[in-house]
Amino acid sequence: MAMMTPPHLNQLTAEQLRQLAAQLLADAAEREQTIAQQSHQLKHHQLLNDKLTHELAILKRHRFGTRSEVLNSHQASLLDDLVDADLAAIEVTLSEPVVSVGAAPAPAKRQPKRVPLPPTLPRTIITHEPDNTQCACGCQRQRIGEDISEKLDYTPGTFTVERHVRGKWVCQHCERLTQAPVPAQIIDKGLPTSGLLAHLLIAKYADHLPLYRQERIFARAGLGIARSTLADWVGRCGVALQPLADALRETLLTQPVLHADETPVPMLAPGKKKTHRAYIWAYCSPATAALNAVVYDFAENRAGANARTFLDGWQGKLVCDDYSGYKAGFQRGITEIGCMAHARRKFYDLHTANKSQIAEQALALIQQLYEVEREAKALSVDERQTLRQQRSTPILDSLHRWLMTHRQKVPNGSATARAIDYSLKRWQALTRYCEDGAVPMDNNQVENQIRPWALGRSNWLFAGSLRSGQRAAAIMSLIQSARLNGHDPYAYLRDVLQRLPMQKNNAIDELLPHQWKPHTV
Repeated sequence: MAMMTPPHLNQLTAEQLRQLAAQLLADAAEREQTIAQQSHQLKHHQLLNDKLTHELAILKRHRFGTRSEVLNSHQASLLDDLVDADLAAIEVTLSEPVVSVGAAPAPAKRQPKRVPLPPTLPRTIITHEPDNTQCACGCQRQRIGEDISEKLDYTPGTFTVERHVRGKWVCQHCERLTQAPVPAQIIDKGLPTSGLLAHLLIAKYADHLPLYRQERIFARAGLGIARSTLADWVGRCGVALQPLADALRETLLTQPVLHADETPVPMLAPGKKKTHRAYIWAYCSPATAALNAVVYDFAENRAGANARTFLDGWQGKLVCDDYSGYKAGFQRGITEIGCMAHARRKFYDLHTANKSQIAEQALALIQQLYEVEREAKALSVDERQTLRQQRSTPILDSLHRWLMTHRQKVPNGSATARAIDYSLKRWQALTRYCEDGAVPMDNNQVENQIRPWALGRSNWLFAGSLRSGQRAAAIMSLIQSARLNGHDPYAYLRDVLQRLPMQKNNAIDELLPHQWKPHTV
């Protein structure tokens, strides 16, 4: 039997048929490309889920398995807090929906029943009512009831309760129910307010109070909150704040001049019996720059690849010490700026050890350079460069001649020779600051920003995992940058945690510390 051709196709010309065939082929190719992209995304999400599921299993095995006898009770308690926070962060990431064709809906997770808040706590009633109680059909809605939810707030030493009352309004004619929506929260349907979460993060990351200590403080205030719950909140906040920390990093990398430094932190991975040396890297803008920001990057080691990854694509002037990990960047367009404070420190240590007269003379010359910088601090970039050319350059020339002369007088391998060699070896990098008024003379700015990590080590002892270290780095970046911009970190985090769930992605920069303005109702 001959195949019948649809009547409407018989009416088309040959050219129209060719155009129709071409269109059908283009549509088929586009569909194939879409399917290929979806398959690639699905494979990526599957690999990520497999990785997170494996990590989750390891953490759960540590959390609920046999304890290591090497850790004392205090260390084990700290590690448990970090593991609980990591568990919460992974579960939040795994719970994010992934759209795929033909995928079965994920089963709803059973939520634990919440214990009612003590009736003795002070309560603030916050009402949520519709802006308009007139129905679209023209009738007046009637209030038939309300829904009440309670959130726990905290100011140092005192718990309070926010009681959110949502009136129910119904139209008697069309029986349509209306309620005012509740603003989105960082922890959906969670107990804590943004104020309580901000206090928790500030206490942990700025004041270096481990969760077991905060648990005791909260108990004295009248309400015991389990450390596992506090850790869950910390993990969820870390996931929510990560995009803001990423945006801060992108903004920092637009700067033409950056400081960089690193400091060791002990890291204990779950299941291991001893710590190893991990590193926190700090990158910040100069004190005289328009942008005030610092970004921390946590890494499991001190490999130079960590700096290369963070600075990938950036080509500017980097103020740093003589660590070899930065050297590869100098071959890719980054300009090395030496730290005069490090050069000075070599002679200071030499003078402290044996009252060396050579060291004393070097310190006197370097002191003259710092006196010029004190005068230049309040000047503009161009004025600062002019002042340096007029006054600092002659001093540097004298210092260089002095170093060359005395290097010939001291034996190789001596402490004095090593101090002089440090400056001579890096002389070009040490003197580049005179060529640009925007470039600082030393790396003290970033060393000041890395100090909170050194102070915190005595309290939290170690990072429990790579994930917990990265979470701490992200939150500390926001806290310390808020301080640099003159903000109260608690007020900043409280407002950001309240606004972040409703903030549009293209407006997230408004919440960065250097652009943040307190929200006014």
